[in-house]
Amino acid sequence: MGLFGYWQHTLQSFAVDQVASEQVFTDLVTAYSTSDRHYHTLEHIDHVLGTIDTLQTYAQDLAIVQLAAWFHDVVYNTQAQDNEKKSADYAFNLLSYLGIPLSNITTIIRLIINTKHHQAATDDYNSQVLLDADLAILATNPEDYGKYSRAIRQEYAWLSELEYITGRRQVLERFLRRQRIYYTPLMFEIAEQSARFNLQAEIQTLDLISRYV
Repeated sequence: MGLFGYWQHTLQSFAVDQVASEQVFTDLVTAYSTSDRHYHTLEHIDHVLGTIDTLQTYAQDLAIVQLAAWFHDVVYNTQAQDNEKKSADYAFNLLSYLGIPLSNITTIIRLIINTKHHQAATDDYNSQVLLDADLAILATNPEDYGKYSRAIRQEYAWLSELEYITGRRQVLERFLRRQRIYYTPLMFEIAEQSARFNLQAEIQTLDLISRYV
């Protein structure tokens, strides 16, 4: 299923106007296609949506999780600290335009905000599914993980090498210190060890690079 097919399928249960649906989809495509994005692109959204499909049995409301996935990185500026808040505001405006019920929008906004620190309550299964899907890239094969880490570096091209290494190392170590990176039983079973291996390997690479900076 292509991305527009995903979008239409997600909105099926909300009886959204077709023209409005297409307008919002176009806005999303434009937002995720700016030249300063190298990882947080439509490809990332496609990957997140695919992982949510795999984890759908854990979700309390699949369509809500899918809509949150569509909007969670729609505003992405690596020099800002409020991307999640602005993405949530963006989602509120466009989902309101589509006529999505306010109670649903409120939940979607909460899910988006939770992606800032990737933390979910033990009974917040919708957030757990979204967060696990968002972080699924951490457990990919080493070659694809290398592409991911290089793409993140490109998004922070404005930072010096040493500044980037320092900040990136802190992010990676924060994940490694967690009792578990993934919330859902399936992701914990099949992805936890691979993610930890990749994170540790990237830290070793950053340490090696820092010796020559």
